[in-house]
Amino acid sequence: MLKKSLAALLALLAATAFAAVDVNRATVADLDSIKGIGPGTSSKIVEQRTAAPFRDWADFITRVPGVGERRAARLSAEGLRVNGAAFGGAATAAASPAASPAAAAAR
Repeated sequence: MLKKSLAALLALLAATAFAAVDVNRATVADLDSIKGIGPGTSSKIVEQRTAAPFRDWADFITRVPGVGERRAARLSAEGLRVNGAAFGGAATAAASPAASPAAAAAR
């Protein structure tokens, strides 16, 4: 019984690991599969990603209109990742205040 429970737990963890969608490699359909991202947001993400890949969550928040820390946290909880990393909160965003010179120039 213990072996079956352990195997089921490992299978669940493996499935969860594959559910992550990396913002720099995802297709529009992959992005749309994340709860909280619709066609408008996915097109903004792809547009910004075409200019340059997102370096981190702070860069993502800076460059994608309509995404702040709270929304980033929700998207991360739904499986969105930036370079494989989940959203780390205010410390992540504060770590690089001038996250993207290209994004600042685009404003």
